[in-house]
This record gives sequence, C-alpha cells and structure tokens, in this order.
Amino acid sequence: MSQGWFAYAPMSEQYADGGAPTAGIRPPEAPDPRRQAELADIGRLARRGLKLALKVARAEEGATPGRVIRDFLGEAAVDAEIVQEAWASYEGVNLQRAVDAWTAGKPHRLYGIQSMNDDASLGIMLMGDDNPFSATIANVSRTNLPAGPDGHTIACVRFGLHLIETVEGDADSRVALFQSLADPSRGRPHATVEILAADREVAARVGRELRELSRALNVFRGQVLTFGGDMFGYGESILNFHRRPSMTRSDLILDERTLAAIERQVVGIAGHREALLRAGQHLKRGLLLYGPPGVGKTHTIRYLMSTLTDVTVIQVSGNALQFVAEACSAARSLAPSIVVVEDVDLIAEDRGMHPGEHPMLFQLLGEMDGIEGDADVAFILTTNRADLLEPALAARPGRIDEAVEIDLPDLEARRRLFELYRGRLVIDADEERIGAALTRAEGVTASFLKELLRRTALAAAERSAQAGESFVGGEEDAPLTASADDLDLALDGLLDTRSRMTRVLLGSAPPAEQPDLSAEQADLSPEPWPPMPGLYPGEAFDAPDR
Repeated sequence: MSQGWFAYAPMSEQYADGGAPTAGIRPPEAPDPRRQAELADIGRLARRGLKLALKVARAEEGATPGRVIRDFLGEAAVDAEIVQEAWASYEGVNLQRAVDAWTAGKPHRLYGIQSMNDDASLGIMLMGDDNPFSATIANVSRTNLPAGPDGHTIACVRFGLHLIETVEGDADSRVALFQSLADPSRGRPHATVEILAADREVAARVGRELRELSRALNVFRGQVLTFGGDMFGYGESILNFHRRPSMTRSDLILDERTLAAIERQVVGIAGHREALLRAGQHLKRGLLLYGPPGVGKTHTIRYLMSTLTDVTVIQVSGNALQFVAEACSAARSLAPSIVVVEDVDLIAEDRGMHPGEHPMLFQLLGEMDGIEGDADVAFILTTNRADLLEPALAARPGRIDEAVEIDLPDLEARRRLFELYRGRLVIDADEERIGAALTRAEGVTASFLKELLRRTALAAAERSAQAGESFVGGEEDAPLTASADDLDLALDGLLDTRSRMTRVLLGSAPPAEQPDLSAEQADLSPEPWPPMPGLYPGEAFDAPDR
C-alpha cells in the first residue's frame, strides 16, 4: 500500500483487460524524462535572459506610434494642437468612405494601432513612449459594417494611424490622422478622427473636408432604412438596410380622390421642390393616414417608396420609436427624405401616472417642428385610432398638413382587389355569381379577399384530388380552375360564426357582427360613487372614477 495510491478509475479502465475489476489501485507513473533538469537547461536560460536584456536595452530604439508621428511631423508634433471631429456611432461607415476618398492619390501610410485599454488617442500616443501599457503599432484591424441592402458591407478601420503628405515633399503640409470606430460599451460613443498638423488651420480644413465628404458619400442616402438593433453593441448599427419595394399605381387599390390627395401631398411637393422654394414656400410636410386595420395604409406607403426612388426612407415603429430623435436627425441630413412612423397611436397612450402625458408623441411633434421649413422632409404617420391623436395634434397645429382617411373598400374596390389577388387562378363563374359573393363580403379588407382567393384555390385543388386528377384541367402547366361553388364554399367558411376571430385577425368584421346598441343603452353610465367618510368628522371625499 505504501508504493501505490488510491484512485477511482472509470469503469472502462477497470474492465479494460476484459477481466474482473481491479481493486482501484494504480501503480505510480514512470518519471517523465522531459521534466528532469539537464545541464543544457542552464544554456537555454542564459540565452533567454540575454534576449530579454537586449529587448529592454533597445526598447527606446523601437518604433512606437509617438516616435512614428514625431519622425513624420518633426518638431511640430510636440506643440501643435489636435483637432477632433466626431460622427454618430452608426456613421463609422461614412467616416471610412470619407477617409478613403480624402487620402486617395496622396502619399500615405497606414499603421494599425493596438491599445490594451482601447483608449488610444494622438495625445496618449505622443506621451506614452515609455509606458508599457500605451498604444503600440500592430496589424491593421478592420470591421465590416453594413453599407447597403442584401448584406453589402464596407471594411472599416477600427484603430488606424494615417500619415499623409497633402503636398508631396512639403513637410509643412504633412498630416497625422488617427481614426477610430465607435464602441459605446467601452466608453467610445462616437466614431472620431483626430488630426495633427504643423498649422492648426490645415488640420481644421482637413476636418471640414472629411465632414463634407462623409455627407456627399453617405451610404444611407437614397436607401430604405429602419431603426433597430443594439445601438450599444460593438459593430452593430441602429440603421438597417432594406430593399425598396417595387409597386405600380395599379397595384394599389384606393379610391381615386383619396390616392390623388396622398400623391399631391407627398409626390407632388417633391416633384416641384425648386419651384416652391423660389416662391418662398416650405417643403416640410406631415401626412396622417388613418382608418381601420387592414385597409391598405402600409400598402400605400410601399407605393410611395416605389414612386420616390431618389428619396431616403426612414421607418420607425415598435421598439424603435425610442429612436425618433435620431431618425429625425438622420432625415434632416439625408433630405430629400421621408420619415414613416407606423401605428403612432402606440406612443399616444398614457405612459405616465397622470392622464394626458404622452412624452414620446410630444417628442415626435417637437422633432417635426424643429426641422427647417425648406428641408424636403415628409412625415407620414399611420394610426388605427385617430381619436387618440386628435387632442395632441390639435394642441400643436401645423405638424400635420393633411389627414387622409382610408376606409374599407366599397364594392367596386372589392372587384378590383379580387382581380388583383386572383393571380393565375381561373374562376369558372359568371359575373353575377362573383358579384353576389363580393356583395356578401361587404365590410371586409384587402387581407380578407386575399385569403378568400387562396381558400378558393385550395377548395378547387382538394376537389380535383378527390376526383383523381393530378392537375385541374389535366395538364401540368394548366392554370388552376375553381368553380363558383368553390368560391361560395370558401366565403361561407370565412363568414361562419366559428371564423369570427379569423375575420378579426384579417382586419374584417362585417357590420352585422357589430354590437347593436340602442340609444337608451348607449346613454347608460355608471352611478356616481357615494360620498365616503373623510379622515376627520364632517369631511368627505369622492372616490376616483371607475
């Protein structure tokens, strides 16, 4: 027992030889010859010590960011002022495009910079030659940032020191430029450039030129964007790219007068912006689209996006409503632009303890008012509850110039929607049967009719399968043919009492299903609360409204 040690061995080891389990005792391991000291180890330690000593002795001769900058700029690097320009966190990609364009064609060298604390700056680099924790020269590191729809990106320098000769051979025209991407999680809320030159005016001019280039080369201009994502995550962007919809006027089934009013307010002003400015008229406008769910408010916005192909579209909805200030700022710099705020009634509801407090809605109205009148920015708001918005909008007149109601489609509109959504489906029914079905479908939305046609096609396919036909019509490429009975069967299913919730989810509720309150019932109101005893004799207080 003194020569061994107890250990639990896995069952696989205990039975490794195929016999009975061992007693759990392992023999001592043989000594590893690689762990035994050798005379040659003394020589190895001596060589390692010599390398370390040489590294320390020659440290002052090595290249550091500070020495590289001083060697490039000369004595001016010691006393010259540093000029800094900052961009929003999501605009790092525009800063990269500006730097690339400004340095193109100039004698230029780029160094990667690595900092242990990610706090590198020109000032720290110039002062930190003897600091082992200061920034060092390293490989250039880049991060791919979104620059367009369909995954298009641009590789952006994370930390980079650019040494540029604006005039070749002229030492006084040399510029040192330090570029860094934003990383709010590490205390860097902005993308920045720091510029150092012998003449401060040269550095300031470079900053202005970079700012102008970033505006001119802005990757967000003319795109369809939404706010979202984690604005505090490294490499993340709160602006996301989307493909621009492709729609024609015939794809939008609206009353002609309603569509004309919308086009005049949004497309018409954009098309005559120069004439309006010459006449001293403002371009900023607000449009409110209101009506029940499913009537085509969002579809109308898609049509406007398709029509105004050169306009930047910024969509704000849901959780991204918290970025309304950023959205308006981006719209101002990217004009001509459209800011779309869908379901604006969500930010009109009370968010505080006191009635009437709508901080997010008032912030939106304040941002709308803060944009200059000559800025070609259109605000399009949609809501299902115009009654919630009316008091706030009436209290701040001028934010909304046009309110357009989009109602449920009438019979003629339902006919046009029926033809639009029919696709290649053949309806083997006369106009009278189709008209009767569409008349029964009074009070429904476009979503309802779209689902109706799909169910009609499904009924035809099921009937064909039961008859043993592989394809309705007998040929593989023949269009599916539905009968009038298929159409009626699908409509009966959607109008059935059991499908009430389905109709609600499709945005449709026929008038017959609406509660029929008589005048007497409508006037009923709860009895007032009886007086309740107060804290002191003779006092009473009223309970709050139920």
